[in-house]
Amino acid sequence: MGADTTEKRSGFRLFEKGCGFRAGAKDLLKYTNGSTLSSAIISTIFGCTGPCLVTIAASEAAGFTTAETVSWIFGIYVFGGLLGAIMSLYYKMPISGAFSIPGATLMGTALAGYSFQEAAGAFVIAGVIVLLLGVTGLIGKVMRWLPLPIVMGMIGGCMLKFGTQIVTGINTLPIVCGLAVLAFLLVPRIIKGFPGVLAALVVGVIAAIVTNSFAGEVGELVYTPPMLVVPQFNPNLILSCSLPLAALVVGAENAQAMGVLKAQGYNVPANAMTVASGIGGIISGLVGAHNANIAGPMTAICASEEAGPKEGRYAASFWNGVTFAAFGLVGSFTIAFVSFIPSELVNVLAGLAMLNVLIQAFNEGFGTLKYKTGAFFALCVGASGLSFLGIGSAFWALVAGVVVSAICDRKDFKTDSAVVEQAG
Repeated sequence: MGADTTEKRSGFRLFEKGCGFRAGAKDLLKYTNGSTLSSAIISTIFGCTGPCLVTIAASEAAGFTTAETVSWIFGIYVFGGLLGAIMSLYYKMPISGAFSIPGATLMGTALAGYSFQEAAGAFVIAGVIVLLLGVTGLIGKVMRWLPLPIVMGMIGGCMLKFGTQIVTGINTLPIVCGLAVLAFLLVPRIIKGFPGVLAALVVGVIAAIVTNSFAGEVGELVYTPPMLVVPQFNPNLILSCSLPLAALVVGAENAQAMGVLKAQGYNVPANAMTVASGIGGIISGLVGAHNANIAGPMTAICASEEAGPKEGRYAASFWNGVTFAAFGLVGSFTIAFVSFIPSELVNVLAGLAMLNVLIQAFNEGFGTLKYKTGAFFALCVGASGLSFLGIGSAFWALVAGVVVSAICDRKDFKTDSAVVEQAG
């Protein structure tokens, strides 16, 4: 796939050329087999259990109505799924779309006290930021001044409460939550490949039935359509929500997906993935959902060797996208069921779903020992829940991390700048 005319005019690839939809569709059934379908199903189960609970919990923490929560769920799954299906089919690569799970966790605190319309405005702006970074080619320069360890330090701090919720949940509802955690730890080791969060959900619900611990009655099982939202733009929310969310999309989700694909030997369409994530963020924001984007964990599952031969793994991402979209269409029924589960169990399940994300955040935040002082300050500010000038802790964590690293970790900025210049 050589450079196209767009690349020659602009100096970088705006949209890398792919195999095309016709070629992808022609071979789709050929590569739809047990390996690709099993990887697609595992990816879907992972994405539709814990991450969905995390998003519902964030929406409830922000004070949104059930109808608004349904619209949020619709946006991230339907548009995220379609994004993955389109990209995988065009490039014939296992590029999966979903949403930023850490981004959802940040929203519960960041959106508290703001309207759903203001949240939609912040989500749209986050998409615009990602789109501009892709279209202009500025993503490299931005990430040079916003290093990944600092972003991950912020994530670790803001999401730490999800880990502590596991402990408090067991303390409050010991039998139900304790058995759920045991299932999460043991079942995947007994049944290889079985998702731990799904095991925790099944065992937790059974335990809640036996101990009569349910919160009430299942919500009314009626279809609730998504809503088209007229965004309202609040400067404070743009700083505390849009900027951190955009940083997560390009610095965590896209970066992880690109790294996985590159490690598997694919010629990664990096700029197209960034642009597509920006467009997905804008569209999903119009129904009150945070960025639909290229997703790291789902791409990793579908791009693995378990998905079969390299040339056919794109089928796993395609069917993962289709099933994601189908799940988003029935979001109102999902929320009705979740409202029946004890809140302590929901919090424990959300914490278990975030476990690998938290581990990754701490590993990438402190594992390289680069920008370590700034990453630590970002962690502390993020965990503090600080709100200053009406702007939430995620933004101030990034600011503190960059400022502290500029003072204490200057050698890391200089080293990375030298590497970039040599590469150029």
